[in-house]
Amino acid sequence: MITVDSISGFIHKYLLPKIKFASTSLVATLVDYTIYLGLVYTGFNKVYSNIISASIGFLINFFLQKKFIFTLKRKVHSTFLMSMSFSAAGIGISTLLIYLFNKNPFLDHHQYLTKLLAMGIMFFYNFYTKRIAFEKTLKA
Repeated sequence: MITVDSISGFIHKYLLPKIKFASTSLVATLVDYTIYLGLVYTGFNKVYSNIISASIGFLINFFLQKKFIFTLKRKVHSTFLMSMSFSAAGIGISTLLIYLFNKNPFLDHHQYLTKLLAMGIMFFYNFYTKRIAFEKTLKA
């Protein structure tokens, strides 16, 4: 039986953490997205543009999440190194996605969609790997 308490518990346990994560990530994402498009539309290589913009976004994201989202259960140095490792892998995955998406002529000419697709896919990867880095858990 579905009760108000069960719905409230679901929202608090599963939905709210992702909404909070998405909110702080929005700032870093906007910086990442803006830098990426600025570099690409001024003629910079798309793959390198993603590496640069995603790296800057990672740094912003780390500090916002440390302050507002996750409960730190490791030393800051250890958390940063683990988070950086996950983010380096994530930047590699997102860069591969950018490379592959750009093989499609439509996406190659619409970088705003290409980057949005890659970022959308990476959202869930980032949420769960940051949770591991900060809170030592993979729980929802």
